[in-house]
Amino acid sequence: MRCLLFLLLWGLPQIRRTSEVPQRNFPFRCLQISSFLNRSWARTDALAWLGELQPYVWKNDSDTIRFLKPWSQGTFSDQQCEELQHLFRVYRSSVTRDIQEFAKMLHIAYPLEVQVSAGCEVHPGNTSESFLYAAFQGRDILSFQGTSWVPAPDTPQWVARVIEVLNDDQGTREMVQSLLNDTCPQFVRGLLETGKSELDRQVKPEAWLSSGPAPGPGRLLLVCHVSGFYPKPVWVMWMRGEQEEPSTQQGDILPNADETWYLRVTLDVVAGEAAGLTCRVRHSSLGGQDIILYWAPIKTSCDCPCHTCLSGTHDLKFQGRQCSGIESEREAP
Repeated sequence: MRCLLFLLLWGLPQIRRTSEVPQRNFPFRCLQISSFLNRSWARTDALAWLGELQPYVWKNDSDTIRFLKPWSQGTFSDQQCEELQHLFRVYRSSVTRDIQEFAKMLHIAYPLEVQVSAGCEVHPGNTSESFLYAAFQGRDILSFQGTSWVPAPDTPQWVARVIEVLNDDQGTREMVQSLLNDTCPQFVRGLLETGKSELDRQVKPEAWLSSGPAPGPGRLLLVCHVSGFYPKPVWVMWMRGEQEEPSTQQGDILPNADETWYLRVTLDVVAGEAAGLTCRVRHSSLGGQDIILYWAPIKTSCDCPCHTCLSGTHDLKFQGRQCSGIESEREAP
């Protein structure tokens, strides 16, 4: 039997509770999802990332991997790319058949879903590391380590039988090892070269403050919005002086339509203790100069919470929600 194999995973870098902006890495990751409604209906879809960017997608109804970036071919020749495309076409058809055979042999009930994630990351000094994991119904079941397949911890007993069958296929094991340790790093180095201008892109964030729904009587929810930044790693924190507010709550970093990012960071405080708080933003595009927004509520004609802020060397006034038909207002310093 041919075994599970495909390049790549998911796992975009996330925001971290540290005063330093995380260093950027460019792991090559892909996620394959194979769904089986019954023995006669199946589909396999895949998509891939290089760092935060998605250069590839492969839909079930297509025979070719779709290149989403002008540099997606890297430094591989047309012939090398076609050979990889052919390899993955063969893989997709065989993995569908093999999963169905495993389900029959092990008496596994439909519907079922198999996820495969794999890829590699290159490091200075011509070194690299690779990975390949498989999950069944959302639960890790096995991975490829060194030259063989190994079960994940606490897996069902039937996984041992799958591992035995996969490891008996020496030809496929050698192919997986070559793809992960040789082909993948070589391909990624080419992508880092051809995609350098986009990978190195820097876009400065915009930041503003608002108030959210009151968490309770006599309390305020302070909201710091940071949007339009690229790359994704960013550090945002509510501060009092130079001290971080430990109750700061950081949401997920969400994508904008233009491939920049948005983050919402909140702080629940007693109303009388909000004065003197600041939101501090650090990002690689700012050249070491943090954005600092000062919370200072002011009164308006419609009793709308507004906040005077300092951003770099500019005093700005932002309205927290729509007031007299105006979404936001800025006053020149």
